[in-house]
Amino acid sequence: MYQFSYAEIMEDGVANAKDRERQALDRSIELLGVARDEGTYTRTTVEALFYTRRVWIRFVEDLRQPDNELAGELRADLISIAIWILKECEKIRKRESNNFQGIIDVTTIIRDGLK
Repeated sequence: MYQFSYAEIMEDGVANAKDRERQALDRSIELLGVARDEGTYTRTTVEALFYTRRVWIRFVEDLRQPDNELAGELRADLISIAIWILKECEKIRKRESNNFQGIIDVTTIIRDGLK
């Protein structure tokens, strides 16, 4: 019987967490793309904004935890990005903007950095 080392188990846990984060960001990008392509404020827009807000709020909650192992400066940068995305979502919700592509681009960069 093969015994897993603690390091291997932790590595798998981190890899699984990153994979889940990538999947959540992929879904956000997909929903925002559909909303952008529809061109009008629809139920799809509401769903895309709601989902995207939930993802980024959850990321901020995780980044604020004292046991988060990311470097402090990186955590602060990611929180700043999250705040920008949340503000852009709010502008779209209020119909003051249609900057779906900006949110998609930034989210894509963050997703691609999860390796």
